[in-house]
Amino acid sequence: MKTVRSKRTLGAVTPEDFVKLEQLRRMQAIALWLLVAMAVVFAVSFGLQSRFAWAGYVRAASEGGMVGAIADWFAVTALFRRPLGLPIPHTNLIAGKKDEIGEGLGSFIEENFLADEVVHERLSTISGARISGSWLQDPVNAKKVTGFAAQAGIAGLTVLSDADVQDLLESLIREHVIDPPWSSTIGRVTEQLLEAGHHHALIDIVADHAEQWLVSHPESFNALVSSRMPSWVPSIANRFIDDRAHKEVVKFVRAVRDNGQHPFREAANRFLHDLTHDLQSKPQLQEQVEQFKEEIFDSPRIRTIVESTWNSARASLTAMLEDEHSELRARMTRAVTDFGGRLLDDPTLQYKIDVWVMTAVEHLVHTYRHDLAKVVTETVYRWDSSEAAEKIELQVGKDLQFIRINGTVVGSIAGVTIYTIATLIHTLVG
Repeated sequence: MKTVRSKRTLGAVTPEDFVKLEQLRRMQAIALWLLVAMAVVFAVSFGLQSRFAWAGYVRAASEGGMVGAIADWFAVTALFRRPLGLPIPHTNLIAGKKDEIGEGLGSFIEENFLADEVVHERLSTISGARISGSWLQDPVNAKKVTGFAAQAGIAGLTVLSDADVQDLLESLIREHVIDPPWSSTIGRVTEQLLEAGHHHALIDIVADHAEQWLVSHPESFNALVSSRMPSWVPSIANRFIDDRAHKEVVKFVRAVRDNGQHPFREAANRFLHDLTHDLQSKPQLQEQVEQFKEEIFDSPRIRTIVESTWNSARASLTAMLEDEHSELRARMTRAVTDFGGRLLDDPTLQYKIDVWVMTAVEHLVHTYRHDLAKVVTETVYRWDSSEAAEKIELQVGKDLQFIRINGTVVGSIAGVTIYTIATLIHTLVG
């Protein structure tokens, strides 16, 4: 069973809508009571006009006021519904012409708001880059941007499939790291390092650390030497040999470290140069390097490395993005603020961004102007006719009630004016 509302709400759903509805009802009541007042005045003056001359003027004014009020009530009501429910032609206009109104509104927006010159003129007066820079300079706004980016990052990490990411990383590593030949690449890189003399620093580091280890762990070195001596050698001889060997090795390492022209350095230099040449020219050595590479990076091992790397990276990123006080989010906030400062201080950057935005927006508007206007038209098409009339009445009905009030006043003035002119003519003629 359909529930009949005792009082139409005109589709009001929000607090603002109900405020507008209350204002509409108040204006409707004022217009109605003004009509009632005119009717009462008319009834009283109509009875008195035979005894008092002035009553005729009052009657004419009230009569004209009633006619104006009723006529304007009919006109306003006919926009939104049928007056008194009567099927009078050319009434209920908005509901009956809803689709035409939608087409006209869409066309109006397309031709007046989305025209090329209108869009260009509006965009040319706005510097989006400067406004954005000022907005991003505010630490609160910069944190908002960082928070939004962090939430987007967390959502992306959550949505991504681990298996898909691991397959992608594995394919990238195999395509760009594992499958390309290593030997020639290692040879070229090593050759460049040798030409730049970087291997001398490496030898210095190795010699320095070797000396430190030998001085700090003589017993380990002595045990290593003693283990190589025959069992029949006396322990006294072993200790002597250990000490002597230890001193000589320490002396040798120090000499290599301190003497840039040491024969060992020259020998290492020749060895490395020969190795770089062989890596780039000898197929047998190249094949050995490639076999060694394949043994180390077989498919299961690559999969394990990729899985471990992705899990660690995702866990670390998620933790840093979730923590509002993490170093990553602090750096992101500083980057956003710095970018805002650049937008404010760099006119060239402002100009480039503004021109790019203007060009992009104008292109989009020019290309999709009709589609944008069509959204309005199709939205109106989908409205129910009665609901559309109610929505519009709720928005403009309050102001339309002034038509009824003005019609009452103008009708009164017109009525008394016509009566006065008629009386004057009748007096002059008579």
